[in-house]
Amino acid sequence: MVDWRSALNGDPLPWLLDEETPAVRHIALRLLLDLPEDDHGVRRARAAAMKADPIASILAAQHPDGYWVKPGPGYGPKYLGTTWQVVFLDQLGADGEDRRIGKACEYVLSHSQAASGGFAPSGRSDERPPTSTMVVHCLNGNLLRALIGFGWLDDPRVKRAVDWEARAITGEGLERYYRSGTSGPGFQCAINEHHPCAWGAIKALLGLARIPPRRRAPHVRRALRTGAEFLLSRDPAEADYPMGWGNTKPNGSWFKPGFPSGYVADVSQNLEVLSELGHAKDPRLSHAVEWLLSLQDERGRWKNRYAYNGKTWVDFEKQGGPSKWVTLRACRVLKAALS
Repeated sequence: MVDWRSALNGDPLPWLLDEETPAVRHIALRLLLDLPEDDHGVRRARAAAMKADPIASILAAQHPDGYWVKPGPGYGPKYLGTTWQVVFLDQLGADGEDRRIGKACEYVLSHSQAASGGFAPSGRSDERPPTSTMVVHCLNGNLLRALIGFGWLDDPRVKRAVDWEARAITGEGLERYYRSGTSGPGFQCAINEHHPCAWGAIKALLGLARIPPRRRAPHVRRALRTGAEFLLSRDPAEADYPMGWGNTKPNGSWFKPGFPSGYVADVSQNLEVLSELGHAKDPRLSHAVEWLLSLQDERGRWKNRYAYNGKTWVDFEKQGGPSKWVTLRACRVLKAALS
């Protein structure tokens, strides 16, 4: 079998496995070395990550009731509110069995879900849930991925969000769309002037992809096929998906791989979800894989070009500096595409 690392300018694995960054080490052991979650080294790295930044600072800012900053649906303030922390903690590989993580998930499920079943962005500070008019794919997909990753797939509220997501993608049995939020099947979204939104599609598919294949209902499988076909309908390296508001060039953020990841998506995250869904070796991804390889430095490392510095509870990495997190993301894609 071909070693994917032969395509790199240097071997980043020793750097990624450094014990100084246990959260990166934890995920690298699992995704790049394929060690099981119950492996002693994996468990040791995960436990260390819970006591180190960024996870430690995020959890230190949590209110005893489970929320961050203020009660309510938790979308605001942006990148500091409750929904963001649940998403970021999942991306950091936090331990879903930790009592504080469980409390945060329960809070989101109790306060951030609209009557339709989807999660909606609302920054209000009272106990009223957000309205169904505000539900969008990006937040629903991000939260689904986190909640499922933290072990909540069997919760009826998560199942409702899964059902909403799948039906909103295909149009099957969804009674109503809203011009102020998700405005039609196929990822049409008001934020993109009612055109299909590729950022939303990537987040939605990341959420549904977290469901183990054997547990995916038929309409979920159809939604995943629909989404993959949409993302593969354009060259991911060009990212010229439908654009609203008079834009004729893709948003520059497409070409700035970063970490953590909010509602913005980049080419590498498009590759990540398509790889996760079994399309890593599809020839339509070849240009995007070449683009990703072109961004590595002479040591086989990638920079963090979208680091959210100054916007989160603690800076995860330095903007523009060599990034363990972005390198980890890139290596995961290349492992799937080139092995």
